[in-house]
Amino acid sequence: MSTPAQKLTPPKILNFRRYKEGDKKAKHWKEQIFQASWSHKCPTYVHRTPPCQGSCPSGEDIRGWLGIVRGMEKPPAGLTWQEYAFQRSTKANPFPSIMGRVCPAPCQKGCNRNAVEDFVGINAIEQFIGDTALKQGYKLAAAGAETGKTVAIIGGGPAGLSAAYQLRRKGHACTVFDDHDTLGGMMIYGIPGYRTPREVLAGEIKRILDLGVSVRLNTRVGRDISIEQLEKEFDAVLWAIGCNKGRGLPVAGWEGTPNCISGVEFLSDFNQQRKQSVPKRVIVVGGGDTSIDVASVARRLGYNYIADDQVKDFGRDNASEGSQLVGYVAHDAAMIGAREGAQVVLTSLFPQEQMTAAEHEVQDALREGVDIQTGVMPVELLKNAQGLATGLKMSKCTVDKKGIPTPIAGTEYIIETDLVVSAIGQYGDLGEGLAPLNNGRGFIDADPFYQVKGRLGHFVAGDIIRPHLLTTAIGQGAVVADTIDRYLMQSELAKRPKVDVHHFNLLSKLHEADLAPTEFEAEALEDLRGTYAADYAVHNYEDRSAYEIISPQTLFLGHFNYVSRLLRQEVHISADEVLGHFGERIIGLSDAEAATEAKRCMSCGLCFECDNCVVFCPQEAVKRTPKKEATTGRYVYTDYTRCIGCHICAEVCPTGYINMGLGE
Repeated sequence: MSTPAQKLTPPKILNFRRYKEGDKKAKHWKEQIFQASWSHKCPTYVHRTPPCQGSCPSGEDIRGWLGIVRGMEKPPAGLTWQEYAFQRSTKANPFPSIMGRVCPAPCQKGCNRNAVEDFVGINAIEQFIGDTALKQGYKLAAAGAETGKTVAIIGGGPAGLSAAYQLRRKGHACTVFDDHDTLGGMMIYGIPGYRTPREVLAGEIKRILDLGVSVRLNTRVGRDISIEQLEKEFDAVLWAIGCNKGRGLPVAGWEGTPNCISGVEFLSDFNQQRKQSVPKRVIVVGGGDTSIDVASVARRLGYNYIADDQVKDFGRDNASEGSQLVGYVAHDAAMIGAREGAQVVLTSLFPQEQMTAAEHEVQDALREGVDIQTGVMPVELLKNAQGLATGLKMSKCTVDKKGIPTPIAGTEYIIETDLVVSAIGQYGDLGEGLAPLNNGRGFIDADPFYQVKGRLGHFVAGDIIRPHLLTTAIGQGAVVADTIDRYLMQSELAKRPKVDVHHFNLLSKLHEADLAPTEFEAEALEDLRGTYAADYAVHNYEDRSAYEIISPQTLFLGHFNYVSRLLRQEVHISADEVLGHFGERIIGLSDAEAATEAKRCMSCGLCFECDNCVVFCPQEAVKRTPKKEATTGRYVYTDYTRCIGCHICAEVCPTGYINMGLGE
């Protein structure tokens, strides 16, 4: 059952004023403004970073590719707008199709459109860009000129593959080592396929490999090849091994109990087709995205009563295969058919609204029949004579500012279970020859440039620094690629910008549009004063994007009408339908739908050609740039011989692109 777009109810109280309540004092600017020979504070055009980009751990130029999809920024000759949007998007993130599906979208939480009615559907448009690219066979930008330098990348997950992509763009040879038989890391082994469709992920990985990335699969560094061998064979080593070890519950008796496993192990077994059913009763302890995935997968797999009957006395002596719970793997086709719905309980320390899992994933899990119990903590593991867990004693709890829970006396209760899954955290597997990298907590320490502390030529990115989002790992892959490039080319490490994302670059855009300034030749110029009309410079423009994010208070929100967000259709699965349902739940947007939704973007911090400043200027001092000279960011200009500094253009600029500052 799919759900169509929904209408939004506007808030009852609207307030788009720039001024505070009670601010009634008039500003007497007559003496400064109305002069015959000079103007006070004439407009200048200031580019800032929008909060969507500032909130994106991958640092994508979101406003840029939204502007392309909406038709505001035109593609260069020979490119469709769809391919141009793909090229702009993948400068930062080579996985638009996957991330458009699974990213929890901090960009949308930061979107200034939330101050009007609702955020722009950035994820939906990113998925559209990625899916279109796969259908049309778009390629990533070609690899750079070969430098002769070689980099070993340990780990083929989002951080490692992102770094490989960015390093190939810089011309460095890359070899990815992975201890699995397929690349993808957590995108394939830690997330179920109905969320990251395998053919989509394979297509996005193949584009990276097509740039000339070498791969060594089924190779465990530290066992099959030593750190010392890597150092001899490669000029640099990047550790992007992720965190594939899960933390157990902090209750007595957890270690060694066969039917107590981590969420990471559960999902890895499922994604490698080792697990085809679960026992009748399952408890998942967590509250984050991993716990939701475990609970949702358990509901889909269901309870196989034939397998359960065969292994009801399964004990610790049979658990030699670690997380592969013998008996919860279907043995033949008949057993696959002998399934019914499992009872799945998910517990969280925090209230539902404070759970770290994405809200829509929580709602899907509830709809699919997962029992979510919040504000509780495990206090005791109950076992039978065979050493198997039979229940988990829970207690209501309070949580302090540091996230440490305290049980509330007298609120204990027991949840009976056949399987306990701990999804409360992860750490890296730094055994078998990798112990020198371990900081003592199962992670690798990094400096601000993602260099491994104390190991020259070694770098690190992704969850092995600190587990976070896939988009964070992708962003770190891009940053560490820049660090590695500077190391290999022996150039100085520059301080990262305060707003460390991919920015719109006006000079690059002018070059792309064949409008670049002419070469500056100081010797040929007799007088460098009065250069406002010279064609060797970009006039009346300031780029503050590297250190300023534009807030909604800087915008003229009254310009924007209420427009409901165009939601992607979703297949919502009920508790009665979930068993065996592994189809994708999200239906992507069409070309027209993507363009419609992209038009809701307010282009914060950059002109989107609304003409307000031209229409409302009382002196006709603000004019459209001649069409043959115009491009994104250069749509209007000011005739300062006519400007009286009245501030009207700045007041009616919806995007905050015009600032009154020139001339003071």
